[in-house]
Amino acid sequence: MDLHFGDSKPTDDERAAVDALLGPPQSSWEGADRSDADLRWARGGRAARDRRDLLLPGLHAINDRIGWISEGALDYLCRRLTVPPAEAYGVATFYAMFSVKPRPATVLHVCTDLACAAAGASELCAGIEARLGPGSGVSVERSPCLGLCERAPAALAIKAGDPVRTAVSAPATVHDAVLAASAPDSAAQEPAAAMAVPQAGDPSLTLLRRVGVVDPASLDDYRAHGGYTALRRAFELGPAGVIREVTDSGLVGRGGAAFPTGRKWQATASQPDHPHYLVCNADESEPGTFKDRVIMEGDPFALVEAMTIAAYATGAHKGHLYLRGEYPRALRRLEHAIAQARARGLLGDDVLGQGYAFDIEIRRGAGAYICGEETALFNSIEGYRGEPRSKPPFPVEKGLFGKPTVENNVETLVNVLPILTMGAPAYAAIGTAKSTGPKLFCVSGSVARPGIYELPFGATLGELLELAGVREGLRAVLLGGAAGGFVRPDETDIPLTFEGTREAGTTLGSGVVMAFDDTVPLPRLLLRIAEFFRDESCGQCVPCRVGTVRQEEALHRIVERTGAAAADDIALLREVGRAMRDASICGLGQTAWNAVESAIDRLGAYE
Repeated sequence: MDLHFGDSKPTDDERAAVDALLGPPQSSWEGADRSDADLRWARGGRAARDRRDLLLPGLHAINDRIGWISEGALDYLCRRLTVPPAEAYGVATFYAMFSVKPRPATVLHVCTDLACAAAGASELCAGIEARLGPGSGVSVERSPCLGLCERAPAALAIKAGDPVRTAVSAPATVHDAVLAASAPDSAAQEPAAAMAVPQAGDPSLTLLRRVGVVDPASLDDYRAHGGYTALRRAFELGPAGVIREVTDSGLVGRGGAAFPTGRKWQATASQPDHPHYLVCNADESEPGTFKDRVIMEGDPFALVEAMTIAAYATGAHKGHLYLRGEYPRALRRLEHAIAQARARGLLGDDVLGQGYAFDIEIRRGAGAYICGEETALFNSIEGYRGEPRSKPPFPVEKGLFGKPTVENNVETLVNVLPILTMGAPAYAAIGTAKSTGPKLFCVSGSVARPGIYELPFGATLGELLELAGVREGLRAVLLGGAAGGFVRPDETDIPLTFEGTREAGTTLGSGVVMAFDDTVPLPRLLLRIAEFFRDESCGQCVPCRVGTVRQEEALHRIVERTGAAAADDIALLREVGRAMRDASICGLGQTAWNAVESAIDRLGAYE
């Protein structure tokens, strides 16, 4: 594929998929039939280039309808958007959920990441492939984490067509996964989001109190349980008052970086350049993380309300919700919630009759862990490869489309609702002085009751594991996911705060707590982590692009060798790990060595 358009033509279905998104072409320069188009003029130039951000939705439209993206379909989309085909090809091949090679219309994604690997994902894949056999019309693909860790092992079937159909099988058996792939409409009903919340219905909960109590499809039910009280309070306080409350509450980002939310909002609001944008990062792709999915599926109106408050405080009138492509039910729930809010005057040109305009647009990811990094996410929305940008400038100055942008994840945003309803002092009294408020923890692996747990900051790892029912023979606990670190079973007195885990030489990250008993082969687990980072590195910077490969190679050799040879490879791992940590552009490369290092130093993984 080069910079030039080829001779391939789109099929009628491919053309229809693109036209359904972009509308019919206006001239033959855009791909209209020459028999009814005027060749003397073309709509293009700046107007067409300003639609570059529709490239990712266009690729989704083709992939959803056909199951893969042909050269003819890509050419047609590029003509419509005035995007060089080589650049569009680079974007299409960046995402794991797209294919530029022919494949069956049905794809069955089987998770082989940490929680699912420990639950027998390899045997599940082998059984599915043996049952389907060649020529089944189903492509079985081994997938990174699907965000269904509480129901491991998991599988997601996607059947292309108009409309695209999806089915989730979790916990998956060979029979259920094959049924989901061959007849998505006949697959078993997915359990309610509340099933992922062992504490569901507990009146002491703050963030999860509506999950399992409120009908996620009913705006009236949401309002009857306190919904939109926080937004009304925000309009009473004014933008500066909202930011002051968030700042006084001590709320920090819940995605892992723990940056003070009030400072981020204030920095964005004070920028003279306009427009301002709000981006909700719902691309939780860290293995072991599924808290945002549960909120979006079980309490979607809370996220819509929280985004409206954040936008009002920072002077934004447009919000983008970047949702990972592996969450079909969350997509349906949020589309419904946004439409209901819009119809009832809670989004649109005059929110709650206050003269404030705000609306939300959902953008789907397509399987790229790196897009969880905020600037990579901006590039993805804009229609470019999801590669991180160098900082500065920071997003509060130049973010999405080069304008001031505030970016928060789902959990961070929904924390704003109790801050405004109970007041900053009461919220700050929860947790500890440096880590305030409640925190959601994603517990999976060798526990009796996996799921999302809400605890105040300061609870210990042991208290959380006791709630989840840790099994006999605990070997290790992984905190923070693949980018986090392992701790030993005798270290469960670690307080679950940002400062407490830091003092213990590990990380809280996004709240992943994954328990492994002595039946799980630790070397194979570390190798899976290395494979994950090798696959998910965007390849932009040399330390990460090369270092993740060298890390995986060394771990393969260590498993096969012992003694001095293994010691040499461990020394090499340390050197490569330091280089990645010091010189990588973004957090992926900087943290790719963390889990392996902790397993060697704390667990004696290869002794």
